Amino acid sequence: MNSKIWLAIAATSILSGCVTPTPVGETEALPPEVLALVAPGQDTSTVRLQDDGCYWYLHNNVVESVYIPLLTRDQRMICVVAQR
Repeated sequence: MNSKIWLAIAATSILSGCVTPTPVGETEALPPEVLALVAPGQDTSTVRLQDDGCYWYLHNNVVESVYIPLLTRDQRMICVVAQR
């Protein structure tokens, strides 16, 4: 339990900085620290950093394809903190 908390703190610290959203139509590679937080079953090859500072991935469904938040194993959104 403590290792998960420290991992989340370390990932947030490493990722903190100015948040620049991913340009439309592009995706970005996730750092290993973030990949360690991602819950199974999510497509990490289509990840984008949105204006809200959180990572979203493209979920392809039979009816539509839509970006949904990238979540941790405990169902929390994975976001970065912008420095002011």
